[in-house]
Amino acid sequence: MNKRQLGKSGLEVSALGFGCMGLNSSYGRAPDRQAMIGLVRQAVERGVTFFDTAEVYGPWTNEELVGEALAPVRDRVVIATKFGFDVDASGKENRGAALNSRPEHIKQVADASLKRLRTDRIDLLYQHRVDPNVPIEDVAGAVKDLVKAGKVRHFGLSEPGIQTIRRAHAVLPVTAVQSEYSLWTRNPEQGVLSVLEELGIGFVPFSPLGRGFLTGKMGADTTFEKSDFRSALPRFAPEALAANQALIDLLGKIAAAKNATIAQIALAWLLAQKPWIVPIPGTTKLNRLEENLGAADVRLSAADLREITDAAAKIEIVGARYSPALEEVTGR
Repeated sequence: MNKRQLGKSGLEVSALGFGCMGLNSSYGRAPDRQAMIGLVRQAVERGVTFFDTAEVYGPWTNEELVGEALAPVRDRVVIATKFGFDVDASGKENRGAALNSRPEHIKQVADASLKRLRTDRIDLLYQHRVDPNVPIEDVAGAVKDLVKAGKVRHFGLSEPGIQTIRRAHAVLPVTAVQSEYSLWTRNPEQGVLSVLEELGIGFVPFSPLGRGFLTGKMGADTTFEKSDFRSALPRFAPEALAANQALIDLLGKIAAAKNATIAQIALAWLLAQKPWIVPIPGTTKLNRLEENLGAADVRLSAADLREITDAAAKIEIVGARYSPALEEVTGR
């Protein structure tokens, strides 16, 4: 697979990464653990070198799975993980005071993540969500200490605002920003992408397939288990799924012309936006992994991109990204 650099940092990764959250967390009943370890290793065999996890996924168990899967090939891959939440002793997020980016907590989380990931360094450590109670300069300073100690190589931010990016970058160069970005969630176009280009920071879109919607496999009759967090998201309510099929219809026309799948067109569109954008689709199935990786071979012309972008801009996406209860604090 082709490689990309995350901004000007020098951190080189595969053009498509692997979002690991769904391997055992958040999307309903978890698949067999050994099968998911095998899937991660099959991704490596197919050229994927960039794997994204977090302390809060599981919690903890996702890092453990990723660490076991990648231990035999550790020097061939880039591992990203995240801090920023309180997790209580029972392994549940403490929603009463969920955000926690105090410097001492960051360092504790990093040490624990290193053990779970079976490694001596974290290649890319993100603040999972901005903590309004801790100045971002203090956060960047704590990660800078971890970099000096050799425990962390690169610093990242997830879903930050423009001023947060600038302030953090002034203390410790930010290698990558991770935010939700796809043809149905285009918030980063409202200033963030231009700031990243200005500062030489890479961009990592999470949920680049709209949490599965942009595969074209969902409709108004799609249902979700209670343990699948999409069951609580307004955008996945039956009426929203039905209304948003207009976007799938658009992508379907392009896909047919390109002899590609809807998911591949959605990912190819993202890859074509900037050379420093690296989407991280997730999956639990080998055939979906191979389909996603095939997007790197789909070529969209300037005319194709204009057609997709212009047509998508005319489609009003129905449903909020998160419910009110998840809007302020979410580890997704």
